[in-house]
Amino acid sequence: MATKGLSRVVLNRNSNYKASGPKSYVYALNKWGISPTKEGPYFVSNRIETQGKFGTSKAIGGQARVRQHVLQKRLDASGKSGEVPSEDIQYDAMYLSTIGIGTPAQNVSLDFDTGSADLWVWSTELPTSVQSSGKHNIYDPSKSSTYKKLDGYTWQIQYGDSSSASGDVGTDNVDLGGLTIKDQAIELAKNLSTQFAQGAGDGLLGLAFGSINTVQPKAVPTPVENLITQQDIPQEAELFTAYLGSWRDTNEADKGESFYTFGYIDQDTLKAANATEPYYVDIDSSQGFWQFQSTSATVNGKTITRSGNTAIADTGTTLALIDDSTLEQIYAAIPGSKYDNTQQGYVYPSDTSLDKLPVVTFAVGDKQFTVQKEDLGFADAGNGFIYGGIQSRGSLDFDILGDTFLKGIYAIFDQGNKRFGAVQRIEKEQNTDVPPSS
Repeated sequence: MATKGLSRVVLNRNSNYKASGPKSYVYALNKWGISPTKEGPYFVSNRIETQGKFGTSKAIGGQARVRQHVLQKRLDASGKSGEVPSEDIQYDAMYLSTIGIGTPAQNVSLDFDTGSADLWVWSTELPTSVQSSGKHNIYDPSKSSTYKKLDGYTWQIQYGDSSSASGDVGTDNVDLGGLTIKDQAIELAKNLSTQFAQGAGDGLLGLAFGSINTVQPKAVPTPVENLITQQDIPQEAELFTAYLGSWRDTNEADKGESFYTFGYIDQDTLKAANATEPYYVDIDSSQGFWQFQSTSATVNGKTITRSGNTAIADTGTTLALIDDSTLEQIYAAIPGSKYDNTQQGYVYPSDTSLDKLPVVTFAVGDKQFTVQKEDLGFADAGNGFIYGGIQSRGSLDFDILGDTFLKGIYAIFDQGNKRFGAVQRIEKEQNTDVPPSS
C-alpha cells in the first residue's frame, strides 16, 4: 500500500544477529546514560556537567544540559578497571528496513529507532578501509542528482564508552516504502568508531521527536516531520505504527512478518487482535521521546503500584528496563531464577516451560498490556540458564519499554495528536518450548 501520505515498510530479520543478554544490556547502559544499581562488571566511573542530547542522565551530544557518564568494566578481581571492549556491546540491530536515498535511489538497510532522531548512513566519506570492513551498502552522494550539501552542518553521536559516529550533512530524496520525502536531511558518516563499524546494517533512522536531533548548528526535521509537512496529511493520519515479530511468530495472523506503516493503521492487524481501535494515552514529548504514564504493573495478577512512574516506548532497545523493586518481584515468580553478577542481569533455568513463567503486564496509561511469555527469555546465558528480557533500569527514573514489551502489542505512534496507542496481540497457542540459544 503506497498512496499519498501512506506507506508500508517491511522489517527484515538481521540474519547475522545473535542475541546476547549482557551485550544488549551494555548497549542500553550507553544509549540511555544509565548508572547500574545492580552488581556486575560494568559501572560508571565519574560524572561531569556537559551539553547533551537526551536530558538528565543521558550521554549523547546535543542541546540539553546533562550529566556525562563514563562506562567502565572491572577487568579482574583486584578491582582493576578499564574501557569497555567493543566486543562487549551488541550494536547489531535485530531488525533492519530497506529504504532508498537519492536519484536514482540507492538502497540502504537501516535500524528504525523510536528512541533517537537522527537519520545517518554509511557513506563514501568514510575511510576506504572502513567501507570495505563488512557487507554494507555505502551511500554515495556524488551519484545522486538530488543531493545538496548543507555547508557548515555537522553531526555527532557519542556514548560513554568512547564509541562514536560523526560526519557532515546534506539533503536528498528518501523513498520510504514507495513514498518520497523530498530534501530530507541525511547525516553522512565520515568517522565510525570500531564499535559502530562492527555492527550490521548501514545506519539508523530515528523516529523520536526532532528536538533531540544532534545536527549542529541547529537540529533538522526528522523524516516523519517532513512527511507530515510535505504530504499535507490530515491530523488523524499524522502517525506511524510498529509491528515487531517474536521469534516464534508463525501463526496465520502475522506469518513472522514485521513492519512499520506510515500514515495509517493496519486494519488487518486490528482485526487479528479482535480490536476495533487502539487504546491511547497522552504522551509527554518535552524530552523528545514517546513517554507516557505507566504507574502500575502486575505479576500473576498481583498489582504493583508505581506512583508517578513513566515509560518510554523504544524500538531501538531490545530489552525492557524497569525499576529494581518491580524487577525483583517478577523474577521471584520464576522458579530457579537468580541474579548473575558476572552477567549483570537476572537469569532463569533454560528448561523452564512457558506455562511455568509468570504473566507480567505493564500499564500504558490506565490499561495493562501483557509481555508475551516467550519474550520473557531473551538469550542463552550458558550453564543451563536464560538471560531475561526484562532487566534493571539502574539510575533512570523511568522505564524503557523496548522490544521485549513491544513484541506483545501493535504500537501506534500518533505524532499529530501527541499520543501513544497500543493493541494487545492475541497470545499464540503456547507450548513448552524455551527460547533459542541465539
